[in-house]
Amino acid sequence: MNKYELVYVIDAALEDEARKAVIDRFNGMIEQNGGKVLKVDEWGKRRLAYPINYKTEGYYLLVNFESEATLPREIERTMKIAESILRYLIVKVEEKRSNVKPRPVRVAPETQETAAAAEAPAEAEAPAAPAEAE
Repeated sequence: MNKYELVYVIDAALEDEARKAVIDRFNGMIEQNGGKVLKVDEWGKRRLAYPINYKTEGYYLLVNFESEATLPREIERTMKIAESILRYLIVKVEEKRSNVKPRPVRVAPETQETAAAAEAPAEAEAPAAPAEAE
């Protein structure tokens, strides 16, 4: 099963009961097709960045769910038909994996030779007194 995120915008003109019915419809659709709704985050009524069908406000929702790979296409098909949905986006969530092993940290043992070598160049680099011009 794959993990997905679904973000959709419902028409803000809908009543609370109608909005709840739309949310329950799509959550039920996920459950009926063998998926599992992990989290529903309602962002609430917000102003749209640009008018969609002459509407300037929408009710935003974020749904995290797990399902087979065929379910997102079915959800998109249903959302295209629904008049109460202004916009939607389904994204597959991939866990970050790294095949690269971290570099081992090399620690050199501190010896008298390395300590003396570190001090010697510092003394040699001291600026010489400027020569006086005649």
